Amino acid sequence: MDSTFLTSAREMSKNSAQFARIVAVFTAEVLVVVLLGVGVLPASCNSEGDTLHLFRMGLKDPANVLQSWDPTLVNPCTWFHVTCNEKQAVTRIDLGNSHLAGPLIPELGTLKHLQFLELYGNNLSGRIPPELGNLENLISLDLYNNQFSGSIPGSLGDLKSLRFLRLNNNRLTGRIPRSLTGISKLKVIDISSNDLCGTIPMSGSFEHIPVKSFENNSRLNGPELLGSVSYTLGCA
Repeated sequence: MDSTFLTSAREMSKNSAQFARIVAVFTAEVLVVVLLGVGVLPASCNSEGDTLHLFRMGLKDPANVLQSWDPTLVNPCTWFHVTCNEKQAVTRIDLGNSHLAGPLIPELGTLKHLQFLELYGNNLSGRIPPELGNLENLISLDLYNNQFSGSIPGSLGDLKSLRFLRLNNNRLTGRIPRSLTGISKLKVIDISSNDLCGTIPMSGSFEHIPVKSFENNSRLNGPELLGSVSYTLGCA
């Protein structure tokens, strides 16, 4: 057999093998991109999914509302009660009236794109994590009708995008943080029906908040009258 023919055949075989490897690598890369695009990779590849799954693991969920929150199946953008933006970042958590019980976790403060945290009407308990003050894009924080205790974190005053803050009907104690008066976009605040003490700040965004937003706090005094009433009055 002609040696030139054999050499050409070997080169063709070698080139075919190289081409096959290139095609295989390219196909794998395209598949990864497609899977990311449609959101079928495990949530373990997504730090927000990890955070939400950690939150779920600490909750009692008798109604199986969080059944779809399975990190081995999908990323969080396909979970029920979770909304994402076009960049696949979590922007809403809607779990109001879901019969959930358990604590919030500090890691929720890492959801930097979150705009709405709706957890009202459950049996959530424990303290409100100060780390929620890191949610710089948060517009609405609704934790009312739960069993939260402890003080209102002063760090919530760092939520400069916040417009709605409803913490009513819990077991919160301590003073109303003055830092909340510095949230210029705040339109609605309701901290009624707790066990807050001291006086009601009346500066900044609190100037136009109705008194009913503070009622049913038996140790709460005020509003403040040009410093003539002690901020700590009733907090002994």
